Amino acid sequence: MNPNPFSSLAHSRKFWLLILDTVISLVLFFVSKYASLAFEDVKFVILALQPIFVVIIYAIAVEDAALNKANGGPAG
Repeated sequence: MNPNPFSSLAHSRKFWLLILDTVISLVLFFVSKYASLAFEDVKFVILALQPIFVVIIYAIAVEDAALNKANGGPAG
């Protein structure tokens, strides 16, 4: 087991995808709130892509669990 959880978090593909999705959502929120321009098309595209981020994160988690199980490690 890795003694430093922050080190494994910094190397986690799931973590960085989550951070990217959160940053995009926050930027979208603040730009649409404080800019008086119409961002409905951009908002639609970003919201349509968010489920893809969820599926990718899930797929990576399943892949990691299968790899851990195959290597005899904890599967969780």
